[in-house]
Amino acid sequence: MPHPEPTPRMLIGGRLVGAEGDPLDVLNPATEAIAGRAPDATDGQLDAAVSAARHAFATWSTTSLDERRAVLTACAATVREHLEELAVLLTTEQGKPLADARVEIAVFADWLDGHVALDFHDDEVIETETRRIRVRRVPLGVVAGIVPWNYPVVIAAKKIAPALLAGNTLVLKPSPYTPLTTLRIGELLADVVPAGVLNTVSGGDGLGPRLTGHPGIRKIAFVGSTATGRKVMASAAGTLSRVTLELGGNDPAIVLPDVDVDEVAVRVFWTCFANSGQICIAAKRVYVHEDIYDAFAERFAELARTVKVGNGLEHGVRLGPLQNRAQYERVVGLVKETIGSSAALLVEGAIPDGPGYFVHPTVVDDPADDSAVVTQEPFGPIVPLLRFRDVDEVVRRANDCEYGLAGTVWSRDLAVAEELAARLEVGTVWINQEAIPTPDVPFGGRKSSGLGVENGVEGVLEHTDTQVLSVRKE
Repeated sequence: MPHPEPTPRMLIGGRLVGAEGDPLDVLNPATEAIAGRAPDATDGQLDAAVSAARHAFATWSTTSLDERRAVLTACAATVREHLEELAVLLTTEQGKPLADARVEIAVFADWLDGHVALDFHDDEVIETETRRIRVRRVPLGVVAGIVPWNYPVVIAAKKIAPALLAGNTLVLKPSPYTPLTTLRIGELLADVVPAGVLNTVSGGDGLGPRLTGHPGIRKIAFVGSTATGRKVMASAAGTLSRVTLELGGNDPAIVLPDVDVDEVAVRVFWTCFANSGQICIAAKRVYVHEDIYDAFAERFAELARTVKVGNGLEHGVRLGPLQNRAQYERVVGLVKETIGSSAALLVEGAIPDGPGYFVHPTVVDDPADDSAVVTQEPFGPIVPLLRFRDVDEVVRRANDCEYGLAGTVWSRDLAVAEELAARLEVGTVWINQEAIPTPDVPFGGRKSSGLGVENGVEGVLEHTDTQVLSVRKE
């Protein structure tokens, strides 16, 4: 007898709430079958979530940091207890391999614990002979956290942890493509978090604008495309809500000629293709010095030809499908455009017939800098390798881009690598390491890649206002 599709409920004011109308069908991108159903929040349910968060803020904002830390710690422990259940659900709705889904669930808990460990102070006193100045960091109110479909659980943690630690309450909205795991986490945390402090709402494309324009929201924390980020920022203008925007990227990886080619080719490959390239900080343009280009390209292409692509629940699969049909069609269009252009291909990735949004890795051999595969963010498994001759040239070419999210540099000479990295117009550069943010280090983009920072103490402070109490001594 088949198992019924999961239908998790929304968490609103400490209560679990189902759909009032027709629920949303959530598809499994590997099979295109229904993976589950989620509520499509009504205006009344959204208002109830914001109202519950505002009511809870009056109490939650006055709790001590230690109390807030204890709640986050309990949330992390609860999610760890349900890791396998959540990982299977995540693979079913998102498509990534089960091993990667397990990592993502674990990182959700680690992210909360990482924020608990931050040395965050919200009250500082400065004494002089004539004055006592007290500088307070006070919470803003209700935060709207909007999460995309590529890493729905990890990015949910990036919204929950700083907002709650700073004393705010949260209305969390997952993508309509991947709401199931986030809603299930909300169900699990219903008795862990005080009522109204964390609320989860799901819905179709209309829910996001209703949330970002809601008069009860004081901050919007958004991760998604640059185009949508501009709409979020425009919406926030109406209520003067604060915004933190982590947006698109077209991140360069720069490989200098002194590297161990076999080792670095493997590491750069996974920096490009992990999660089937559906990562904002994936390396999307790989610049390789001409002295090692051929050897690097050969090793890189070998990996692309042999990596196993398939349903993330199958053993040995390393790359799953693209998450949704719209993204699949966009990537397939770019692959076909590249194949039809004058660009040479090192690997022409298969686009299988049949169900599932599968695209095998495609590697392009030194295309022109103005070609679509170089200038666009594909957000999928197609990557250009590009020759360069000297550092000044590669810096100029890497910076010739509207985006400025992140990048990687690979070299045995750390001084040269760091000098090069400092010249890149991006928010973060990882040197000789994969692009992996951590909860204790600030992360944000430049240019069209975003506004504000997440993570670390700076990310927490972005969820606060500064209040100064200045006392004149008699």
